[in-house]
Amino acid sequence: MSAGLEQKKARFPRTFWVANTMEIFERMAWYGFFAVSSLYITNPRSEGALGFTSEQRGTLQGAVTFILYLLPVLSGALADRYGYKRMLAIAFSILTPAYLLLGQFHSYAGFFFAFLLVAVGAAVFKPVIVGTVARTTDEHTGTLGFGIFYMMVNIGGFVGPIVAGIVRGWAWKWVFVMSSLWIATNFIWLFLFYREPTVEAESAQKRTLRQVMNDMVEVLGTPRLFLTVLVVFVLLIAATNEWISWTTTLLVSLVWVALNAIYDVYLRRRPSSGTSWFTTPIRLGNWRFVLFLLILSGFWTSFNQIFFTMPEYIRDFVDTQDLLLSLQHWAAAVGMSGLAAKLGALVQSGYQVNPEYIINIDAGAIIVFQVLVSYVMQRFPAFTTMVIGTVLAGLGVTLAAWAGTGWLVVLAIVVFSFGEMAASPKSQEYIGRVAPPDKVALFMGYYFVTVALGNLFGGILSGIGYQKLALDMHRPDIMWILFGSIGFLTAAALLLYNRYVVPGWRQEVAAERT
Repeated sequence: MSAGLEQKKARFPRTFWVANTMEIFERMAWYGFFAVSSLYITNPRSEGALGFTSEQRGTLQGAVTFILYLLPVLSGALADRYGYKRMLAIAFSILTPAYLLLGQFHSYAGFFFAFLLVAVGAAVFKPVIVGTVARTTDEHTGTLGFGIFYMMVNIGGFVGPIVAGIVRGWAWKWVFVMSSLWIATNFIWLFLFYREPTVEAESAQKRTLRQVMNDMVEVLGTPRLFLTVLVVFVLLIAATNEWISWTTTLLVSLVWVALNAIYDVYLRRRPSSGTSWFTTPIRLGNWRFVLFLLILSGFWTSFNQIFFTMPEYIRDFVDTQDLLLSLQHWAAAVGMSGLAAKLGALVQSGYQVNPEYIINIDAGAIIVFQVLVSYVMQRFPAFTTMVIGTVLAGLGVTLAAWAGTGWLVVLAIVVFSFGEMAASPKSQEYIGRVAPPDKVALFMGYYFVTVALGNLFGGILSGIGYQKLALDMHRPDIMWILFGSIGFLTAAALLLYNRYVVPGWRQEVAAERT
């Protein structure tokens, strides 16, 4: 092997590749379930599914995935302190039985509980694996490293739904069995090949748990700020589930925020407010970072419609037989008469392509083109790449408004996938680079706050939009235009952020590192 090849190989240590392997299997488990979750939740009970409404489906997906992406704030901070390998073992120990439990509950409360357990396990896993990638790359290998990582994410995201689409034809329970099996496999890679990339867990100068929590406050804000926002989100989730009315939600939220504001004014006027979290005034931590998270949540709100809304839309509004006809013509042209005959029989019977297979084109495109896109985009600044990607993703979502046939849906998904390839890995790389070296997983955990908000808003908008606009008004085109517009507005907000906020943040980070 030449010296040049040896040097290239040395750029990514073994732990980098082990982390990517574990990510593949975890994504096979998650997307194997999640790609068919909209169908499982809303298909009739006579087919072995849950039979919930679209609004219930949207709230369920939005609320649980919100929690999934919110908890990495804590698990990421704990991983930096207690070690990545230990946290990964905890994650897999939770996820393996949790996926099995998903298929055992058929009531709303029971399924919510099992889904929440999956969310907890995934929340422990996510910041650790992204933090591993960040710690095993540097400023020279980061763009390619995160591009490879995102490609691996989508290898898992591509294979998982294919297997799930096959086994759900046997019975729905096999979807959950396969997800549990994929997670259990990760114990092999963890205990045999993964090397701990952190040093604090084995050092003599470990932070206490209180110090870890104080570091979290420095990034986002005081516990009272978190509690104030959390109560409003809980009320929002309760309203979408019709546990309380929207009027009650609005009034209680306004009163709650007002009481906290009044109490905050009182605390600030006292000579000494004390040291407990309850007597500490609300304070925002790194406001530039928080603003970035809020803006980028618009991208994820639009992004999630491909997985939340598109499966139901394909099932109810799209004629996918043009895809089968094209495959039939291709098979006949290359002399595969037997396959052509089978496809012709499917067309004659009125067979429609499974939605999860069409959605899977997103992951397939990323597998093929992600490294190329990352290579091309590495010459552009991170914010430029994110803006371009967000615009393309918004365009892909908007195109779904006119996608009444299978090939038009494929076009919309492919355009969207190129936007995703540009925006998502670049935003993760950006956070990994600005984070202090000893708090990489912490900042990565906070990065998932933006995904959490995107899932919450995306789930709620998906359920309400699909029920009210697509089903009740028969205007799914308006729904898709609305979802796409969120992406365009996010791109505009990123441009303003880059122009007026980023320069000050760069000076602040540079000052902290000197």
